[in-house]
Amino acid sequence: MSGFKRATVLELLRPGSFVTLENQPKDLPPFQVINCKGGRCWVRQQSWGRHIHWEVEHRRLKSA
Repeated sequence: MSGFKRATVLELLRPGSFVTLENQPKDLPPFQVINCKGGRCWVRQQSWGRHIHWEVEHRRLKSA
């Protein structure tokens, strides 16, 4: 692969979809995607309510 950089393919995470974190415990429910922009995603647990969210690096998430 000389002369070529390895490209990172990011999964498309749409608002409303559910994701898991890398190394997420099995007993923790998936997170719901609020929005993704610039390599960051805002996610929440449904039990947290609408105004509480967490900002996570996109690369740490995968579709549930």
